[in-house]
Amino acid sequence: MKTPETARPRPGAAILRTALRRNIGAMIAGTVLMGLYQAAETAFPIALGLIVEHTMQDRSLGSLGVSIGSLAVIITTVSLSWRFGMRALQKANTTEAHRWRVQVAACGLQPVARDVDLKSGEILTVATEDADQTADIIEVVPLLISSLVAIVVAALALSLADLRLGLLVMAGTVAILSVLAVMSKRIGASTQEQQARVARAGAKVADLIIGLRPLHGFGGNHAAFGAYRKVSTDAKRQAITVARVNGTYAGTALALNAALATAVSLTAGWLAFEGRITIGELVMAVGLAQFIMEPLKMFSEMPKYVMMARASAERMALVLNAPPMTTPGPERPEPGGALEVDGVHHGTLQGVKFTVAAGEFVAVAAYQPRAAADLAAVLAVNVAPRTYGGVVRVGGREIGDLSIEAVREHLLVNPYDGEIFAGTLRTNIDPSGSGREIAEAVEASMLTDVVALHREGLDHVVRDRGANLSGGQRQRLSLARALAADTDVLVLHDPTTAVDAVTEQLIARNVAKLRRGRTTLVLTSSPALLDAADRVLVLDGGVITAEDTHRNLLAGDEAYCLAVAR
Repeated sequence: MKTPETARPRPGAAILRTALRRNIGAMIAGTVLMGLYQAAETAFPIALGLIVEHTMQDRSLGSLGVSIGSLAVIITTVSLSWRFGMRALQKANTTEAHRWRVQVAACGLQPVARDVDLKSGEILTVATEDADQTADIIEVVPLLISSLVAIVVAALALSLADLRLGLLVMAGTVAILSVLAVMSKRIGASTQEQQARVARAGAKVADLIIGLRPLHGFGGNHAAFGAYRKVSTDAKRQAITVARVNGTYAGTALALNAALATAVSLTAGWLAFEGRITIGELVMAVGLAQFIMEPLKMFSEMPKYVMMARASAERMALVLNAPPMTTPGPERPEPGGALEVDGVHHGTLQGVKFTVAAGEFVAVAAYQPRAAADLAAVLAVNVAPRTYGGVVRVGGREIGDLSIEAVREHLLVNPYDGEIFAGTLRTNIDPSGSGREIAEAVEASMLTDVVALHREGLDHVVRDRGANLSGGQRQRLSLARALAADTDVLVLHDPTTAVDAVTEQLIARNVAKLRRGRTTLVLTSSPALLDAADRVLVLDGGVITAEDTHRNLLAGDEAYCLAVAR
């Protein structure tokens, strides 16, 4: 469950360094091209000054033609260098953001430490917005360097006209950056808090979507919506704070840049009035004073983007550094597919012990629904094996000693609320595209009527979360997916709660027939499934209290009869 990329702790700074190192080639190319762009932009007012200084004095068509040609070369350089430089940087930025999204998503799909306190909605925000903002560092550094090139070239050109002009530009740039560096720290902190609050709001939305139906059932939807309104309002207020800080930063940067440009223009005018620089040099100085505002603006904004990237990288580090709930072992289960639960203590389970032999179909009738959920969580390895008492063995091997790949290959636990994904009926049944057991799974789960309803058959489009399917259709689709996987050990948790009694009876017979010779455990109170099982285990008070066939238990156990008879 650890991957090579996530095995080592990665603080935010290390994540940024990794992003820079992986894209060094594109960044060098982008820096050269963007530096050329800024140098050509700077050369434009310098060229104008030289034209005024020399061409207008000669008043010859040849000199004018050379000047126009020079300006054309400068403009072409500006256009092409910007086009190809930004293309290289944005391609690298997009690719790097994709890498981090995939890596964060991979970590989010693995069980992580509980003390991280990140829900699925928050991980989604980290994998999208934070990944994008972290990857922005790929563009920030080259743009920062190219803007510095423009400022240095402008300062050198002005120094050739008069040293005081060059020193004014350099001193003003240092002063502007010093002021803005202090302000950028607050932007980074505010942005990090905003991302956290937006993530909490996203997590609340995900929880509401999942639990909307039961919330309506007991009238808790208004309270839930009120809780979401609160976290959403907090996110809105923080977003306003961030916007206010960003606005103050941008306004201050613009004012300081304009003040420096004004100071350069006025100083150049005074020097020209005193006769210390020529008219051509004055034109150059005024042109550079106007031009320098753009690279200064870009240069002054870079600290803000660096802090935002750093804040996002720190949030990604929360996910990437989170240790897995369990460290997988190297072993694989023995062939045969036996399942053994030996003295498991977890939640409501108080020492549950039973064995499902290879090829056996066993049902567990849990009198307390919470106990069935706890048992399903243990078997699905949603609970770390080292955190509960007792052991679970698959194929004679302790589940904690198996690799996660081996567990997923040999043991499938299908939850009662299995997710339905946007796509088609076929892609939901066979996500890997293997094409195995699809027809048999559709028939066994009684999904045939759903397929027959639509002209596209298995290629009928399914909306996100199965919004265009009924509850029973979604449940049967989830069951078909579990059956099509054809694993050695299959655990089904309440697979027929949303279907009618007749359909339930047919599904029970079909599942027993399809899974004959394969190990199957069903956690259910359905009489049809209990009757189809080879034997039934009664789970009451956290322990197994009885074991027999369904019909024998009905005849001799009054409590069992009251619990499961319909």
